[in-house]
Amino acid sequence: MEEQSPAPPAPLSGDPTQRQQEWVSTMHGSTASNNLVLAHRDAPPPRISAHRILRPERESRSSDLLAEGATQALGGGNRAIAEEPDDYRTCFERDRDRILHSPAFRRLAGKTQVFVFPDDHQRTRLTHALEVAQVATAISRALGLNVALTEAIALGHDCGHGPGGHASEDAFDAFIPGGYHHAVWGADVVLEPLNLCLETLDGIRNHSWSRPTPMTPEGVVVSWADRCAYSSHDLEDATSAGIVRLSELPTEVTEVLGQTRREQLHALIVAVIDCATSTGVIGMDTAKASALSALRSFNYEFIYNRPDSIAQGRAVIDVLTALVEHFIANPGALPSTSSAESDPVTTAVAYVAGMTDRFAFDTAERLLHWPADRRPLGIDAHG
Repeated sequence: MEEQSPAPPAPLSGDPTQRQQEWVSTMHGSTASNNLVLAHRDAPPPRISAHRILRPERESRSSDLLAEGATQALGGGNRAIAEEPDDYRTCFERDRDRILHSPAFRRLAGKTQVFVFPDDHQRTRLTHALEVAQVATAISRALGLNVALTEAIALGHDCGHGPGGHASEDAFDAFIPGGYHHAVWGADVVLEPLNLCLETLDGIRNHSWSRPTPMTPEGVVVSWADRCAYSSHDLEDATSAGIVRLSELPTEVTEVLGQTRREQLHALIVAVIDCATSTGVIGMDTAKASALSALRSFNYEFIYNRPDSIAQGRAVIDVLTALVEHFIANPGALPSTSSAESDPVTTAVAYVAGMTDRFAFDTAERLLHWPADRRPLGIDAHG
């Protein structure tokens, strides 16, 4: 008997499909009584016995659970502009939520981690931030630190990055007195309008190891989590892309941390927890720290500083420098939302730094007639 081919999909028309009709039927929920609406109509939801837990009670409970030295959440928080406390959320939970809903955080989805305009499975700055938050909260939770503050710092720590990865900092350096540092820029420029707590901004501003020590243990945890996360996941991305092989890793790395991201992160997280619980200091024993350094050095030699990556960085610098110079010379070309900043140079840098990879390079082609063949490697010129 001849095999029958599958039926073709139903043609699109103005009539809703059965699936659409079912979805629309849930528009108003399920009415259980005159004053009660439920989400599902098949059965009542599980019942709970709960009372309203307001923020002061949660703060009191958290205070009893936090370790000595952990950062306490109090009232509206220590902010540049005083705010009334939220009824339910602590000050650091509000910070986390503000960062999560901010345009700067969303734009991280279109910004380079290692590969400009990554493919479906390679990390972006957004997925990197999420992975840093996972590592950092795992450590903070185990140590009895303030998890909400830790998560807020971790989610916001890279909001100051421009398009094209760290090469953007080299491009912007020439325009900013004292140079451009994504950590400082993120805290003092990008996230400044959110009126975040001092502790959150400090952790973001100082998460890089080249910066001063953060003022809170939660900030120090994020600085370790950032290095642990990117060292392992950048290797995983490069391995998937065929740039390096795990068999090329030094034995110092594989014998101490393992080969896979899962093994490495587990070893590194436990190392930070063990160090803190045995010494009272957030750090890492010399063997694990040396292995982490060896992993990072391997990444620098074979991933970040490989010829293609250097060429990519130079292309990024050329494009972003030209864009900043264009908007300094033509401030009227900036969107009206950028006009609040009085300094035209800072305004131009802020606008270009906020761009995603694709928007930056598309803008260069549109406004500057930038040749498509001079786009950084990895960018789809016709996307």
